[in-house]
Amino acid sequence: MLKKMLRSSSSRGGLGNNRKEMIVAVIFFCVCLVTIEYGVRVTEAEEYFKPFNVTYDHRALILDGKRRILISAGIHYPRATPEMWPDLIAKSKEGGADVIETYVFWNGHEPVRGQYNFEGRYDIVKFVKLAAAHGLYFFLRIGPYACAEWNFGGFPVWLRDIPGIEFRTNNEPFKEEMKRFVSKMVNMMREEMLFSWQGGPIILLQIENEYGNIESSYGKGGKEYVKWAAKMALSLGAGVPWVMCRQQDAPYDIIDTCNAYYCDGFKPNSHNKPTIWTENWDGWQWSLAATPGSVLTSQHVKLSTWYTQWGEKLPHRPVEDLAFAVARFFQRGGSFQNYYMYFGGTNFGRTAGGPLQITSYDYDAPIDEYGLLHEPKWGHLKDLHAALKLCEPALVTADSPTYIKLGPKQEAHVYQANVHPDGLNLSSFESPSICSAFLANIDEKREATVTFRGRRYTIPPWSVSVLPDCTNTVFNTAKVRAQTSVKLVEFDLPTVSNIFPAQQSRDHNGIYYISKSWMTTKEPLNIWSKSNFTVEGIWEHLNVTKDQSDYLWYSTRISVSDSDILFWEENDVRPKLTIDGVRDILRVFVNGQLIGNAVGHWIKVVQSLQFLPGYNDLTLLTQTVGLQNYGAFIEKDGAGIRGTIKITGFKNGDIDLSKSLWTHQVGLQGEFLKLYSEENENSGWVELTPDGIPSTFTWYKAYFDVPGGLDPVALDLKSMGKGQAWVNGHHIGRYWTRVSPKSGCKQVCDYRGAYDSDKCSTNCGKPTQTLYHVPRSWLRASNNLLVILEETGGNPFEISVKVHLSRIICAQVSESNHPPLQKLVNADLIREEVSANNMIPELQLYCQEGHTISSITFASFGTPRGSCQNFSRGNCHAPSSMSIVSKECQGKNSCSIKILDTVFGGDPCPGVEKTLSVEARCTSLLNVSFFQEAVSSS
Repeated sequence: MLKKMLRSSSSRGGLGNNRKEMIVAVIFFCVCLVTIEYGVRVTEAEEYFKPFNVTYDHRALILDGKRRILISAGIHYPRATPEMWPDLIAKSKEGGADVIETYVFWNGHEPVRGQYNFEGRYDIVKFVKLAAAHGLYFFLRIGPYACAEWNFGGFPVWLRDIPGIEFRTNNEPFKEEMKRFVSKMVNMMREEMLFSWQGGPIILLQIENEYGNIESSYGKGGKEYVKWAAKMALSLGAGVPWVMCRQQDAPYDIIDTCNAYYCDGFKPNSHNKPTIWTENWDGWQWSLAATPGSVLTSQHVKLSTWYTQWGEKLPHRPVEDLAFAVARFFQRGGSFQNYYMYFGGTNFGRTAGGPLQITSYDYDAPIDEYGLLHEPKWGHLKDLHAALKLCEPALVTADSPTYIKLGPKQEAHVYQANVHPDGLNLSSFESPSICSAFLANIDEKREATVTFRGRRYTIPPWSVSVLPDCTNTVFNTAKVRAQTSVKLVEFDLPTVSNIFPAQQSRDHNGIYYISKSWMTTKEPLNIWSKSNFTVEGIWEHLNVTKDQSDYLWYSTRISVSDSDILFWEENDVRPKLTIDGVRDILRVFVNGQLIGNAVGHWIKVVQSLQFLPGYNDLTLLTQTVGLQNYGAFIEKDGAGIRGTIKITGFKNGDIDLSKSLWTHQVGLQGEFLKLYSEENENSGWVELTPDGIPSTFTWYKAYFDVPGGLDPVALDLKSMGKGQAWVNGHHIGRYWTRVSPKSGCKQVCDYRGAYDSDKCSTNCGKPTQTLYHVPRSWLRASNNLLVILEETGGNPFEISVKVHLSRIICAQVSESNHPPLQKLVNADLIREEVSANNMIPELQLYCQEGHTISSITFASFGTPRGSCQNFSRGNCHAPSSMSIVSKECQGKNSCSIKILDTVFGGDPCPGVEKTLSVEARCTSLLNVSFFQEAVSSS
């Protein structure tokens, strides 16, 4: 077929005289090789793969005897529901992923020692099999330390109670427990036939995690532990390679890998190992900068800003920079790259890490927290992956690239070989070699025009151009062709049960609140049950709660004499409570009244007190908001109160409360009674009236209906303070309307230059999180039970239920843009020829599933100005733009328009490069059909 295309092109004036047909011919050749050598085999769900071995050399992982260039998508199974898994995996595959990656979460699987949980969101075997059913490989990071901004880094809290234990060092009790769990996971995967040599998808495993960052804290014990962990992992006979990330002293048989914003400068500690990037942070992560070519070490780690906390801004990483980092990695010899995260999800329940990390784990990932595509990030990366797949034959054939300096900050890496990976003589393809090239401009400010192989190429600043045939550019990391989807949250009528549910209320802005009928009950603000105990001094929080609750009460009695009262009045002073250290939240009550709060990580607290004559009850409530998930000696970090606690300012001197008798009480009464459960029949609920709010430590409940359709659902809790929420007994997580700083956000985010999480911050001066995902599988059509525990005071009457959807979509494509590469990669090369028609740039639009393009709000072919939601006509405009686009797109889920003068009735401005800009609105099919029926019935 290639010969036929070449002869046809030659007969019309020569291949060199027809640029687009030349691109077609050469890329067709590359695609043929990809399909012949690396084509994805469509399998039945039961078959998965034919058994194959996985090895590696200095260049890449070797699957079934063939080197592979692999794109991996990070998805944490417990951060989504099993009902969401198939769609997330399918979208990852459609986006160009070859592999699904996840950590294993020990504390989710073994909440009590010896009692295992592999059900529901923790059914990891089901998750792995779903990936296999979609034809994807699997990278299982067992750890068992995960970090992952997950509670206690994934360790079960009971682990810290084992006598003599010290985590992650040469400590026998810890090593015994670690080996027991890692062995269980490996054996489970083997029993389920999930390793590659068994016909399963697992091609790679990980032991430990980012230990190199903290290894020096453990001295000799740390070095011995690394050797032991590697030897233990290899002894389990998994039959696939193991990696250690951020572990420069990884033993010979373990691949050391990179975690960072940029890993193009990373090289493993042996020439015999491939270059693997286990974590490409595509969104919310550290607030430290790393320039391309640099390698982060333990000295760079800043624990205090590991992940977004309540009261902080939200980071955003531009897709142009993310694509640049990925392209540079493969340009400079990388072979396996994993997005951390490709889908972030939600920290349901109390799984969020600490200190003070938020419930959302959206991560600014290509697939958002709700499972919707995050555009243009997903689409632009999809195009990059398609371009990389066209380069794969050259990348795996050449042992290393040829470096060419093109300018002061411009360079090329060329992958070329004259021998096919299987020794095939390439002369039969009428080509002297396989060749792919990457041209990089690492100048942060200026575009550059360079000469490469006798041709001129213009490269935007901070970008990489991909040339699968070493001649024609098919992708540039700074030129985004993918659409932009503007996410909105709204009450999307109708509801399933009724267009205007009786229990819902509507305000003057048209907002539908969840219910106008609420029930309430108060939480006791002191010791509330006989299960308490009294001891001298204050016990460490986790030693008492075992993390079964965020809350621990401490109560003691203070005797105040009349002379003390007189002393304070005469000297105009007040007694003060002083505590050396508190983490994460402390609330101080005197005689049942809340008088003060403190928030922080081991902060000193000084709180003024107001006592009455006689006996006064002093009650302290300590709260955890996620246990420490990163750092050395996390088992010793603890929670609650640390150090001396005393009251100053008494007439006869300070009172040392460290030796007083304190009564300890774990948790809240409402937790113990399971007020959040649908089966709860507590009779203490009373109707809530508007004058009953705001109120601290109060439980609320109401019933609500959900919007119809399939759009993801969220609770808007911006009217509340801090607490936890449950829907139909499912714990959707902690909430907190803590406001971020007003400064630090920019209206325009410049992708150019090294990224850090402060560079393109958003959401300044607003609560860090107000919307909380409620999975559709947890909901009924009507009468859903919402239970709220409010700690600080809020207004439940203003809670609303909303849908999360892409209502506005935009795209902007120019004549000079690259074609939709996926057409080439997905072409049926047996039945269908790839023609020059495939190389014409196209503007593509789509609405999410269950929606159609209801209207075109802007369309201009010519020289339009502005960006999405701010487009305007330029000096050149084709009058038919709106009618052509509306005819092609309106009423459809997706559409595609070629960027050609002939499509728009001729050239509106000859000699000028033209662009098509379009903005459209999407509408739910449910709404369309509902209102059509309403109109017809009327």
